[in-house]
Amino acid sequence: MASAQSTSERFSEKLMQLLDRVEYRRVETGEDMEEVARIRYKAYKAGSVMHLGDDSPLLIDEVDFDSHAYVFGIYYEERLISTVRLHHVTPEHRVTSSGKVFPDEINAFLDAGMSLIDPVRLAADPEVWNEMPAIPYLTLRLATMATDYFQVDRCLQMVKPAHAAFYKRVFDADFVASPKSNHGKFIIDLMLMATRVKEVLPRLYQRFPFFKSEAFERRMMFDRSAEMSPLTVRPTARLAHFGSSRIQIGQAARAS
Repeated sequence: MASAQSTSERFSEKLMQLLDRVEYRRVETGEDMEEVARIRYKAYKAGSVMHLGDDSPLLIDEVDFDSHAYVFGIYYEERLISTVRLHHVTPEHRVTSSGKVFPDEINAFLDAGMSLIDPVRLAADPEVWNEMPAIPYLTLRLATMATDYFQVDRCLQMVKPAHAAFYKRVFDADFVASPKSNHGKFIIDLMLMATRVKEVLPRLYQRFPFFKSEAFERRMMFDRSAEMSPLTVRPTARLAHFGSSRIQIGQAARAS
């Protein structure tokens, strides 16, 4: 048990150290969107994920600009290493990429009054992937932040069957729908999973504190009000984790 805990703590600290060199950027300008699209193209071509031609290097669609869609670039030492698009899906606003593949399952959630975060278009630079296998954690931290900010009921995972074990192990994701093939542009099988956010999030933060964030970081990432323009944002996981730990220690000392 102690050994397992030590391994988990070492892993978390390694991720914290990587986050110290990471910046997140909400992408809303044409120049940044083209850079994101090039990463998508490189990743999908390397992974044989979609039907792509050599003459179609840019992967941008109208959904990237939906009012409930948030496209992010993840920069490591000022280099774009990955990207993800997050949909805030509600019963009143049902624009979602996963819903195109699994419409019955997604509508069942929404008809029950639930709200969802749908992370899609996750892509990492294949030239960086082998050097930095932690990229999925750095990228999916944004999905965790979105579930917290919007206080949703489920976080979806539309994934390859081979990746299901990762999402079950890390995010305690439940099976929702069996793999489907021959669905539009994708040339891989995709299955649907979902995390019960309000139940799982506290345990996730305890086990993997690098997923934590301060409220002001979440606000800078997702607030689209006039006074909150898109920014390059530094992660606050270390502050959220060790800051709260110091407060707890101080409170315990005063109580004794």
